[in-house]
Amino acid sequence: MLEVHDLEVSYGHVSALKGISLSVEPQSIHAVIGANGAGKTTLLRAILGLTGGRGKIIFAGEDISRLPTFERAKRGIALVPEGRRLFTEFTVEENLRIGAYNRSDPSAVEADIRMACEMFPILGQRYHQKSSTLSGGEGQMLAISRALLSRPKLLLLDEPSVGLMPIAVSEIFKMIETLPERNRVTVLLVEQNTNKALAVANDATVLQLGEVVFEGKANAVAADPRVKEAYLGG
Repeated sequence: MLEVHDLEVSYGHVSALKGISLSVEPQSIHAVIGANGAGKTTLLRAILGLTGGRGKIIFAGEDISRLPTFERAKRGIALVPEGRRLFTEFTVEENLRIGAYNRSDPSAVEADIRMACEMFPILGQRYHQKSSTLSGGEGQMLAISRALLSRPKLLLLDEPSVGLMPIAVSEIFKMIETLPERNRVTVLLVEQNTNKALAVANDATVLQLGEVVFEGKANAVAADPRVKEAYLGG
């Protein structure tokens, strides 16, 4: 579904990504873990074209490395950014409909909105309220649902647990785990909650200072002594 080859990104004289490569299997969850400053968010931004870089990005068999962001989005890539970035003056309904702005199948959009409200009943209960009234966990549910309204093939999740209470984190990760089967979507998950990320992922990549230092099946990564010591509390 996604192949990244020798991706390099710099901010001025600072190298954020130093020739990293990774492969994401269709309808799987691939976790990218690492400390602050490892390059995780930069990777997602480069895949969507929000940050320029050198290297090759292959999505669904097509080289999208030189395509602008809107073309990558049209091909089926959606991002849920860190901090959710909701339109706080808009209602829950309006935020959901923004996710479907480039679709031309109104009946299917309505069905997908109903599905989102079934998946997260609170969205149905708050349907006509401004999104600013939602809690952090509820806002993350809305942000993910909004992205899913575009019917993406690849969903980029940037730190979905940031700022959430533990009970909300657990609920969000239970939902993330169901996405490949429920929504037929591939998930690239950037997350500092390493335990949660590796528990739901099929595969994982560990970044350190812009370089891949470990990769493999998520259970193997979780069992590796180096990863345990650095990210899982020993």
